Amino acid sequence: MILTFRHKGLEAFFRTGSAAGIQPMHAKRLRELLTALNVAQSPQDLARPSWRLHGLSGDRAGFHAVTVQANWRLVFRFVPNGIELLDYLDYH
Repeated sequence: MILTFRHKGLEAFFRTGSAAGIQPMHAKRLRELLTALNVAQSPQDLARPSWRLHGLSGDRAGFHAVTVQANWRLVFRFVPNGIELLDYLDYH
């Protein structure tokens, strides 16, 4: 279950379907990813090849990322009750 968001536009999209705070071309992919994240129990539940799930290092150690499109990623951390600090960002 998704517990907390860092990105307000992504949270609004998840809760209301409003695409005002996201890239409109990402809406379909984000809907798919958010649905999967909301039921995921572990990183292995998100291990689809096209999502390119990977763990992060450095100051983001403990976080994971999945690809939305090109440089855009969803970054999040698994905790015992679900996923927290979900962010939507352009990596580069």
